[in-house]
Amino acid sequence: MTQVAHDIVVDKYPVALRVLHWLRALLILGLIAVGFTMTSLDDETAAKFTQLYPLHKSFGLLVFLVVLVQLGIRATSRLPGPADLPAHERVLSHVVHVAIYALLLIVPLMGYAMSSSFTQSDGVTFFGLHVPELLPKNDAAFRVFQFLHKVLAYTLLALVGLHVLGALKHRFFDSNPKADVLPRML
Repeated sequence: MTQVAHDIVVDKYPVALRVLHWLRALLILGLIAVGFTMTSLDDETAAKFTQLYPLHKSFGLLVFLVVLVQLGIRATSRLPGPADLPAHERVLSHVVHVAIYALLLIVPLMGYAMSSSFTQSDGVTFFGLHVPELLPKNDAAFRVFQFLHKVLAYTLLALVGLHVLGALKHRFFDSNPKADVLPRML
């Protein structure tokens, strides 16, 4: 727990951040599932392009917007202080969190750039609403954005896995009960 101005102890994240954290987690799991599904389907499968890609794009943009809202709330809220962890774990936790937030912005941007630059793309939609394409059609650029989107998405997945494993370690294996960070987000 952290002591803040006016002797208010903050031991949990604000409700809005907790709700958005778990919503974002569900969205990311869905995006991963849809991403794996759509990329494994044959190009002759109509649903791949008529349903899965548009859903993936829409939910990717939604994650981007949720993260922007989260960052705004974080910047204006009282937050719990650093967890009671050894210094090396506190540093690792901070680096992983910053990297996750960065990738939660960059991965959707790479997806947008990929869809926007692909010469055969119908563009980017957000649940049926057309999103302006700001990049010129260029298949060479598309291939770069496609590579970055894929590599960074897998990097994000690995960091999310590390985040979950860290929370579980602190919950079930640490001898210090104050190292349990999960209650701060529940």
